[in-house]
Parts: sequence; structure tokens; C-alpha cells
Amino acid sequence: MTTTTTSPAPADPAAGDEDLASQPIGYWSGVVHRAVITHIRDAMARVDVTQPQWWTLNRVDAGGDVTREVIAAGLADVADTPHDASRAVDHLLHRGWLRQDDDRHLHLTEEGRAAKARIKELVTRIRAEIHDGIGDDEYVAALKVLRRMAANVAALKAVS
Repeated sequence: MTTTTTSPAPADPAAGDEDLASQPIGYWSGVVHRAVITHIRDAMARVDVTQPQWWTLNRVDAGGDVTREVIAAGLADVADTPHDASRAVDHLLHRGWLRQDDDRHLHLTEEGRAAKARIKELVTRIRAEIHDGIGDDEYVAALKVLRRMAANVAALKAVS
């Protein structure tokens, strides 16, 4: 187990590199989350689509016995509300991007496949904007740190 002797400091958006080790992860992860999610959702809104709709199109396209309940369970950890998945399915059915068979399984329509391809181009562009100036190695290192922090907190929660 690696330990640190760095003392925590209050959040400071103007902190220099030499002071970053003392900055609170909760503050900075929140800043990044809000900025990234807002950017993604604003870009998607300009083409009249939502993140839950994008996630739903991807899950349905992956195949298998995908139902509304499967979508809801799969999005439970990332959706803002318990209703987002069901609303996404309803919107996509209404638009004609999904169809539901007699067994309640969901399938992409041709219109849905075309929309998914267009949205994938948008999402690829958004990702490039967000990752501008960040190499894959840096990105992987950042994710490993965040994953480790999440595991550390989960382990602490398990013993308490």
C-alpha cells in the first residue's frame, strides 16, 4: 500500500503544478464531470438527441434479448434518474429508430442505424475535443488513478 504525506488543502482553481498534489479529488472530479457532461449534452442537444438515447442505441445494436428492462438495468449506474432509460426507449420508438417485436425485444430500424452512425460521428468529434492535447498514455494513467481511488473507497466502505 502506497501512502502519501501530502497535507490536503482547500480547493483552489488557480493552484500551480507544485500544489496540485494537495488538491481535493472530490472538487476536481466534480469540476471535470460537470464540464464534460455539459459539453457532451449541449452538443447532442443541437442534433436533438440525448445521452441515454445514444446509450440505448448502442445497447440495442449490441444484440441479444434486449428489452426495456435490460436497458433500464444497464443504464441504472449512469443515468441521472431511474426514468431516463424508459424515456429514451419511448423517444426512440416514437422516432422510428427502434421497433419492438411481439416478445418485447428491441431492435434498431434502418432509420435507427443511420441515426446511430450520425451520432457516432458526433461523439467521436466530441471525444477528440475533450481529449485535445492529452495523449493516450496520459489518459490511461488518469483513468487508472481514478479507478484505484474508487476501489480504495469501495474497500473502505466494505469494512465499515
